[in-house]
Amino acid sequence: MANITEDTTTAQVNITTLNGGSKTLLPKRYMISAALPYANGLKHIGHLAGAYLPADIYVRYLRAQKRDVVFVSGSDEHGTAIPIQAMKEGTTARDIIDKYHPIIKQNFEDLGISFDIYHRTSEPIHHETSQEFFTYLNDRDKLKIIDSEQYYDEEAKNFLADRFIKGTCPNCGFENAFGDQCERCGTSLSPDMLINPVSTLSGSKPIKKATKHWYLPLGEYEQWLREWILEEHKDDWRATVLGQCKSWIDGGLGDRAVTRDLDWGIKVPLDSAIGKVLYVWFDAPIGYISATKQWALDNGKDWKPYWYAEDTKLVHFIGKDNIVFHCIIFPIMLKLHGNIVPANVPANEFMNLEGDKMSTSRNWKLEMQDFIDDFIKKENGGTQMADVLRYYLTTISPETKDSEFTWKGFQDANNSELVSIFGNFVNRAFVMMHKLCNGKVPPFHKDIADDTDRQLVADIKTTKETVEGLLEQYKFREALFVVMDLARKGNGYLQKREPWKKLKVENDLIIPQVDDAKRLVDNTLHLCLQLTANLAIFINPFLPFTAKKMLHMMKVVDKMLDWENAGRIDLLKTGYTLRPPELLFRKIENEEIAYQVEKLKKGLVKPDLSAVAPEHLLENTVTELAPTEPAFAPVKAEIVYDDFAKIDLRVGKIVTAEKVAKADKLLKLQIDLGFETRTIVSGIAQHFTPEEIVGKQVTVVVNLAPRKMRGIESNGMILMAEDANGKLHFVNPEEGINAGAGVS
Repeated sequence: MANITEDTTTAQVNITTLNGGSKTLLPKRYMISAALPYANGLKHIGHLAGAYLPADIYVRYLRAQKRDVVFVSGSDEHGTAIPIQAMKEGTTARDIIDKYHPIIKQNFEDLGISFDIYHRTSEPIHHETSQEFFTYLNDRDKLKIIDSEQYYDEEAKNFLADRFIKGTCPNCGFENAFGDQCERCGTSLSPDMLINPVSTLSGSKPIKKATKHWYLPLGEYEQWLREWILEEHKDDWRATVLGQCKSWIDGGLGDRAVTRDLDWGIKVPLDSAIGKVLYVWFDAPIGYISATKQWALDNGKDWKPYWYAEDTKLVHFIGKDNIVFHCIIFPIMLKLHGNIVPANVPANEFMNLEGDKMSTSRNWKLEMQDFIDDFIKKENGGTQMADVLRYYLTTISPETKDSEFTWKGFQDANNSELVSIFGNFVNRAFVMMHKLCNGKVPPFHKDIADDTDRQLVADIKTTKETVEGLLEQYKFREALFVVMDLARKGNGYLQKREPWKKLKVENDLIIPQVDDAKRLVDNTLHLCLQLTANLAIFINPFLPFTAKKMLHMMKVVDKMLDWENAGRIDLLKTGYTLRPPELLFRKIENEEIAYQVEKLKKGLVKPDLSAVAPEHLLENTVTELAPTEPAFAPVKAEIVYDDFAKIDLRVGKIVTAEKVAKADKLLKLQIDLGFETRTIVSGIAQHFTPEEIVGKQVTVVVNLAPRKMRGIESNGMILMAEDANGKLHFVNPEEGINAGAGVS
C-alpha cells in the first residue's frame, strides 16, 4: 500500500497500475519542447497561451501518468534581434541577454510553467552542440556553398543583416521600412526590394559585396516531407498545421542559408568561414538538444535516447509563426543528423487583445511581468491568480483559430466559473462536512445508495476517460470544459440532496429533520469529498496551484495526484480529519478591471501614419484638400500566379447592414454567398449608410482567416476602391450574376 495522506496511520489507498491493450502502444519516453523565446524583451500573454501553457498542461498530465518525460525550453540569445535591442538600450548584446533571460525564466516559474530545464543558447554546451551539428552535415556534403552579393557597410565594415538595413517600402512608401518587413503596412520584404536603402549602423548607403554562405537544400526532401507530413500525419496533426505545410511544399522549397556574416552568434567551425556565424534559425532549435544534454548532466541521465530512440515521442509546442521551422526545416536537419523527427507539432494560432492584434511596438499588450506585478506580487498567496490566468487562457486557447483576451472575459471566467462553480462546490462540501460531520470524512452506507449516487460515481469515472482522451489529442480547451462540467454536476448533486435540510444545527447540537437523516447526509458528503479529491487530480494539469491548495485542505500528499487514482471513490478514508475550508479563488471587482483597461489604453502608442497616408485620412483632421490629379500608391511587390490563385473571390449580395456599437467606422453586414450567409465587419460606415447598401452586389474574399472586430467575428472582406478624394466605391460585379459565382 502507498500512502497519500499526511497522517499515514489513519488513511491509506491502494496504488494500482492501469492495464489494457492500449498501454502497450505508449511510447517509452517523451521529449517535449516549447519554442525558445528571444531574450530581447519581456514576453506577453499571447506567447504564454501560444506555446508554454499548452505544453505545461500536457507535461503535467504525462507526469501524473508516471511517464518518462523531459520538458525543455530556453532563451534564444542569438540573431539580429539581440544586437538591435542593445542598440536601442545603448548597451551590449551580452548585457541584453543577461538582463532578460532571468526575468523571462522567473515569469514562467511564477505562472507555473514547469520546465525540467530552461536553458540558454549562449551556454558553451549549446555552441558545441550546434557546431557539431553543422560539421556533421557539412562533412557529409548535406550543405551547399553558394557565392552571392549582399549589402555591406563600408564605414562599419560589416555585412548587413536584413534588420540592419532601412529604406523606403515599395508597397506603402514608408521611409523607415526594415529589410525584412515594413512595420507600417506589414509587407514581407527583402533588402533588394527597398528603395534607397541605408545602413542602420552608420547611416551610409551600403554597397554590394561578394560573400559565400552554406545552404541547406530543402528542395531535395520535398517528397519525403509529403509522405511524412501529408500522408503519415494527415489524420492526427492539426488542419492549420497541415495546411501551412502543404502550402510551403506546393510552392517549392529552395535552398536556405545556414550561415550569416555577423559578429553576434555561434562561430562557423571552419577556417574558411572567418567572420561568419550560424543563422539563428539553424542554431535555435538545436537548443532543444543542448538543453536536454545539460539536463542529463545535471541529473545523471543519458540524453541520447530522448533524441535518437525510435520509442521516444517528440512533440514541439509552438505558435503558428514557427510552423515552417518546426515542421519542415528542423525535421530535415534531424533526419540528416540521424535523430528522431517530431510525432506532432500542435501549433496554436494567435491571441488578440481587446479587439486588436497584440503589438510590442504599439505597446498594445499584456506582459507576463505586468500581470505578475498587478495580480500575484500584490497579494498574499497570490498564486491563485496565476491559476485564474491559466484557466482563462485555456478556455480561450487559439487551438484552431485566432482568439481574443478581454479583461471582462477574464473577470467573468473567474467570478462566474472558478468562484461560482468550482470553488463554490469545494467550499460547500468542506463547510458542511465540518458543520454536520465533525470535520471528518463520513462513511458511505451502500444499503441506502440510489441512482442519483450511482450517477455521480459514473460521472467521475467517465470524466477520467474523457479528459484522458482529449489531453492525448492536445484538446486542452475541451478537456478543461469537461473538468468544470464535473464540478457543475457536483453542485447539482449537492443542491438536489440538500443535506442542510436533513440535519439542523441548534445550540451546537445536530438535530435530524427526516428519517435516517444522518446516514443520508453521510452518503451525500462522502461522495462530495471523494469528488473533491478527483477534481484535484483532474484540475492539476491546468491549475497546479489550486490542486496543491486542495491537497493541503484534504491533508494528503502529492502522490494522490497520480492519474491512476482518478475515477476512484475511496481516495479519502472514512473517519479521516480534514482541515477547515479555504477559499480557492477570490472575486475580481469591477474597479480592478476598469483599471487594467484604462492602463492598456493609456499605454497605447499610436502609429505615425503621416508617412503612409494623405492628411485627410488621418484622425482629427478636418482640412479638405484641393482637387488634384490622382496620387497613385506604388505598385506592390511582384507575385506569381500561384499566389493570386490562392485568393477565393465570390459574388455576394448584402442582405442586412447595421452599425457596430461604439465604432464610428464599422458596419456589420450579412452577405448572401449563395452557398451560405456570412457575417462580415467592414470599415465603410463613414462612406455609406446601412440603408443605401442593402441589396447591393459586392465582390468578397471568402477564404480570408476569420478576425474578431469589436467582439464580432468577421468572416471575409469586401473589395473596395478609393478615389483621389478618399471616397470608397464598391468593386461591383455585373448586375444579375448569381450570389456565390466565382470571380477570376
